[in-house]
Amino acid sequence: MNSSSLLAPHASPPVIAIDGPTASGKGTVAARVAERLGFHYLDSGALYRLVALAAAQRGIDLDNENALARLALSLDIRFGDGKVWLDGTEVGDAIRTEQVGQNASLVAAMPPVRDAMLERQRSFLQTPGLVCDGRDMGSVVFPNATLKVFLTASVEARADRRTKQLKQKGMSAIMADVVKDLRIRDERDMTRPVAPLRHLQDAQLLDTTEISAEEAVERILGWYRNLR
Repeated sequence: MNSSSLLAPHASPPVIAIDGPTASGKGTVAARVAERLGFHYLDSGALYRLVALAAAQRGIDLDNENALARLALSLDIRFGDGKVWLDGTEVGDAIRTEQVGQNASLVAAMPPVRDAMLERQRSFLQTPGLVCDGRDMGSVVFPNATLKVFLTASVEARADRRTKQLKQKGMSAIMADVVKDLRIRDERDMTRPVAPLRHLQDAQLLDTTEISAEEAVERILGWYRNLR
């Protein structure tokens, strides 16, 4: 690949955009890359989970796209020290439940909600730089990102990781059910009419099925340093 294609004409501050399917490990990897570089970090998926959680708390129907878009604009959201706050309350564990994840996948497919979230996501870009992960970071939110990465893994590897994560949090999880859920989410993310999940031609492909998170981090740091 021609590395110059990954450079924005006026990329300052730099952006590393990491996209990929559910449970591919992109959140863990992106957060570590940001920490290593001293960059800001944006978990875009958490934003949609926060909308889904707030909708449930406020009794907003998940079919009401306009109400959900207004909700997305009005939420008081804060990230810091690995934690997430919604309206002043720490909700890191609450947004990671399977139900909230399923609802977030539905919410994220709605054009009005994605439009409402666009500028909010771009506001995270501050000096010295940003590492962000999601489904459309490189295609829509930061199309001129300094480095784009498509991080993936086999559905079986992703299901195994997700099952272990859920059990570590004291939640029940059956491997077969998690595999089924991931396949449904993948199909929804790749076929939705707005900002579908896809591997862009100018994005580096990183398959983490057989490598550790730290190995993935080193791979991305190497690509980034080679661009400078």
